[in-house]
Amino acid sequence: MNFRTPAVRLGLLPAGIALALSPTFASAQEAKGATDLDRIEVTGSRIRGANMETQQPILTLSRENLEKQGFTSVADVLQNLTSAGSPAISRSESLASGEDVGGYYVDLRNLGAERTLVLMNGKRLGATTSGLQDLSQIPMSAVERIEVLKDGASAIYGSDAIAGVVNVITRKRFNGAEAGVYVGQYGEGDGQTNQYSMTLGSEGERGGVTLSAEYAKSDPVWAKNRSFSRSGNGGPNYPGSGFSPITERGTWCDPRVWGNCLPSDDENAPLPEWNTLNAGGDPKNAADYHKLTAGEYSNANEQMMVSTGIERKSVYVNGNYDLTDAITFNADLLYNQRTTKQQIAGYPYQSQAFGTPLAADSAFNPGVGQDVEFRRRLWEVPRTTDSDMKTLRFAPTVSGFFELGGKTWDWDVGALWNRNELTKTGHGDMSLIASRQALGQSFINGQGVAQCGSAANPVPLTDCRPWNPLLPYGVAGQGSLADPELQKFLFPTFTDTGLTKTTSYTANLSGAVLDLPAGELGVAMGYEHRKEEGRFVPDAFAQSGESTGLGSTTTAGGYSLNEVYLELNVPVLADMAFAKELSFNVASRYSDYSNFGNTLNSKFGLVWRPMDELLVRGTWAEGFRAPTISDLYGGSASSFEQYVDPCGTGSANSVAGNAACTAAGVSPNYVQLGQGSVPCETYPCATPDQFIRTANANLKPETSTSKTAGIVWSPRWVQGLDISLDWYNYKIENMIILDDVDRILRDCYILGDASRCAAHTRAADGHIDSLTYSITNLGAMETEGYDLGIKYRMPETAFGNFSFNWDTSYVAKYDEQGQNAAGQSITIGRVGEAGIFRVRSNLGVNWEYGDFGVNWTARYYSGMKENCVTNRPCTDPNHMANGEADALRWVGSNTFHDLQVSWKAPWDATIAVGANNVFNHQGPIMFSAPNSSFPYYGGFDIGRFLYMKYTQRF
Repeated sequence: MNFRTPAVRLGLLPAGIALALSPTFASAQEAKGATDLDRIEVTGSRIRGANMETQQPILTLSRENLEKQGFTSVADVLQNLTSAGSPAISRSESLASGEDVGGYYVDLRNLGAERTLVLMNGKRLGATTSGLQDLSQIPMSAVERIEVLKDGASAIYGSDAIAGVVNVITRKRFNGAEAGVYVGQYGEGDGQTNQYSMTLGSEGERGGVTLSAEYAKSDPVWAKNRSFSRSGNGGPNYPGSGFSPITERGTWCDPRVWGNCLPSDDENAPLPEWNTLNAGGDPKNAADYHKLTAGEYSNANEQMMVSTGIERKSVYVNGNYDLTDAITFNADLLYNQRTTKQQIAGYPYQSQAFGTPLAADSAFNPGVGQDVEFRRRLWEVPRTTDSDMKTLRFAPTVSGFFELGGKTWDWDVGALWNRNELTKTGHGDMSLIASRQALGQSFINGQGVAQCGSAANPVPLTDCRPWNPLLPYGVAGQGSLADPELQKFLFPTFTDTGLTKTTSYTANLSGAVLDLPAGELGVAMGYEHRKEEGRFVPDAFAQSGESTGLGSTTTAGGYSLNEVYLELNVPVLADMAFAKELSFNVASRYSDYSNFGNTLNSKFGLVWRPMDELLVRGTWAEGFRAPTISDLYGGSASSFEQYVDPCGTGSANSVAGNAACTAAGVSPNYVQLGQGSVPCETYPCATPDQFIRTANANLKPETSTSKTAGIVWSPRWVQGLDISLDWYNYKIENMIILDDVDRILRDCYILGDASRCAAHTRAADGHIDSLTYSITNLGAMETEGYDLGIKYRMPETAFGNFSFNWDTSYVAKYDEQGQNAAGQSITIGRVGEAGIFRVRSNLGVNWEYGDFGVNWTARYYSGMKENCVTNRPCTDPNHMANGEADALRWVGSNTFHDLQVSWKAPWDATIAVGANNVFNHQGPIMFSAPNSSFPYYGGFDIGRFLYMKYTQRF
C-alpha cells in the first residue's frame, strides 16, 4: 500500500486523531504507538508528525464527546472547559450594545476573548472590528472535532494567539446522510430551544463533497421569571433595591417651590420633591399630585431579558478532489445568518438631561404657568434591538507532497475570504426632535383632540402629536404614550450597519531535512499576507445626538501585514536509558504591519520521555496582539456607566473627605447620585450623565511571555489510566484595555495620581457630570496555575463499560499591575472574582451497556468574592489590600450536574434525553452583577434545562 497517496492519508487521519480522543489528552503510551502512523498536522505546529501532539498541552474534543453533551453551539461546549474564563458577552448582559452583541466567543485563561485565536480548519475566523471571533457561525453538525491548544502560539499563528488557540475541524469525505433534531426548554417552561440539522455526503475514488445545514433558535428568558432578578437588582432578599425613581408613573417638580429643580450645593438643603398623579386625579390640576414614594419606584427588570433570544441559519460545504496522486484541491464554503434579539426597559427620560421641559403653554401643563421639569420611564415602548449578522466564508487550498533527497515534503497554498455583514435595528429610543415638538405649545381643538401649536396657528396632526408625560402608564387620556399614532411620531426605527472583511493568502512547506541519530530533523516554513478591513456606522440619530440613545460615531479603517515563519523539530536522543525520546522544537515568526511596524516572536519547546509510560514537556513562548480596527479607528461613543464614587460616603471603601476629594470640591458628607440625581442605595450605581469613550490611533501591540511545564503519565500496571499535570504562567505587558471609570477614580482619589483627575469634572452638587476615557496601553498582568487531567477507562465488565474523565484547573495567581502616588508598583490580586475562580473542575462518568449509554457530568466552581457595599452583607469588612481598605463579601462554591441517557435504535438512530443542571441549582446573589445586567454571575446556569435529541443516519 502506498501510504503517501492522499486518499490513504486521509483515511488514516481519523486513526491518528483517535490517539488524542475524547476526553482530554493523548497518553504517553498512545503517542509512542503513533510514530508508526502517517504524519499528521496538529494544532500548535506546522510540522507534520504524529508525535507532535504530545509536545504541547492540547485538549481534543471528538464528535463523540460533543454528542454526549446537551449544548447546541461550539461556544457553549468550550465555555464549560475548566480553562475557560468568563463569557466575553454573556446572553444575560441585556444592556450590552455595539456590533459584538449576539456573538458567541471563547476566552481561555481569563485573558480576554480577543487574546484567544480561533481557527476553522487551520485558518482564522473573520473578526469584528474589535477583534472578537464569533463561534456561532460554525454549525455543530459540521464539526468533526475541536482541538484546544492551551499555550501561546504567536510564533506559529501570529497575532492574538496569546492565551491559546481553538481549532475547529470540520467533517470531510462524509458518505451517506444524517439528520438531527434537538428540542429543549427550561423547567420553568421558557427558553424553548429547537435545532434541526442535516448532513449529506458523497465520496468517490478521487474526492468527495460534504454538506451540513443547520437551523437553531433559542427563545429569550425574562428577568421577571427568575427569582434572582424579578425583585430588582438587590435579589429576593432585598426587594425593591435598585428600583429607579424615574418611573412609568411620570413625575414633575414644581418650579414655584424648587426653582430649576436641581439639587442644591448646600449639603443640608432638602432634595427637590418629585410629584406623581393621584389615583383618578386630574393631570392638569397641580393639587391632584402627591410626592413620589420609594414604593412607587420602577422595577426595570420587569421588561428585561435575562437571556437574549438567538436564531441561526447555517450552510457549510466542503469539497475536495485529488487532481493527481500527489496534489489535492480542498475548499470550504460557509454561509451563516445569526439574529439576536434584545429587550430592555423603556428609556428613563429626564427632561433636564435634554433641555425639553413640558412647556408652560402645553395643553398638559399641570396649571403652574411655567415650564415644568419632568421624569418619565417610557414604559409603553421597551427598547428592542435585532442584531442580524451574515457571514460568507470561502477558503480554497491546494496541497500536495513531493520527494526530495529521499525525503517526503508536504506543501500547501491557500486563500481565505471572509465577510461579516451586520445590520442592527433598534426601536424604543425617542427622537429628541419629535419630543421637543410634542412637549411644546399645544391646545385642545374644536373636536376635543390635543394638537400641537395654537388655535391661531395649528400644526397638522400628521406633522406633530402632543405628549403628556405626566399621565401614568395604564391611565387613558389625551397625550397618552399608549397612543399608537403618538408612538409612531416619537419613536423612529434606528439602523446601524457594519462590515468586516478578512483576506488572507498563505503558503506552507514542511518536511524532513536530514536524518539525525535520534530521528529526522523536521522543518516547516511559510508565508502569509493578510488584510483586515472594517467599519461600523451608527444610525444618523446616534451620530447627531438627537435621540435618547447612546451617542456614537463611525468606526472605519484597516491594515495589512506580511509574515514569514520558520519551525524546527530537533530529535536529540532516542531509545536510550532514561531517554526513550528527547527532542526540541523551536519556531520564530516575523510580522510586518502597515500601522505600527514589525515584531518578531519566538517559541521553544522540549519533550523528554525517560521511559515508555512517562513524558515530560515544556514550552517558552513570546506572543503579541496587534491593536484592532476599533482600538485604532473606533468612533467615540457615550454610555451611562455604573461605578462607585470613592468620594461618596455610601461605598464600603470610601475615602470621603480625603485631600483629593476635598480639592475636587466634594463635601465629606456627599452621597453618590444616580439616575434622576437621587442618592444611590446600591453599588455600583449608574451615572445620571453620559460619559464618553474614544479610540487611540497611537496604540502599540501587546506583548506576552508564556511558559508551560507538564507531565503525561500512563502507568503500565493500570491499563486505561492516563494522568496529565501542566503548570502555566502568562505575563502580558502594554495591555490594550479600555480604561474604566472605577480605575480612573481609584487612581485619582485613592492612589493620589493627579494626572488621572483631569479626565472628569464635577457639578456643584458634587456628582461627576462628565468623564472621558479611551483605549490605552495601560497596564500589565500575570496569571499562573495548574491543569490536572485524569482519564480512566475500566476493563470491560458484565455490567458494561465504564470510563471516567476528571479535569481540574487551579488558578494560583491572577494579578494586575498598577502604581501608587509615589510611582511604586502595586499588585491587584483578582483570584476569586466571578469568572476568575480559584478552582474549576469537571468530573464526567460514562457508562455503556450494549446500545444504552448514560453520561453524567459534575461542574464545580469554587467560591467568589466581590467588594462590599453598604446595607448589604459583608463577610470580611476589615480586609486590606496594598495598605488600603478593601472590604470583601465571599460566597460559597457551586456545583451543577448534567445527565444524558441515550439509546442506539436498531434502525440506525440514536435517541437521547437529558438535563443540564438536573438538580436546578441556583448560584448566589452577586450585587456587583458580574458579566450580567442582574445580581447573578452571567456564566452560571439560570435553571434546569431539559432536552431531547434524535439523530437518524441513512
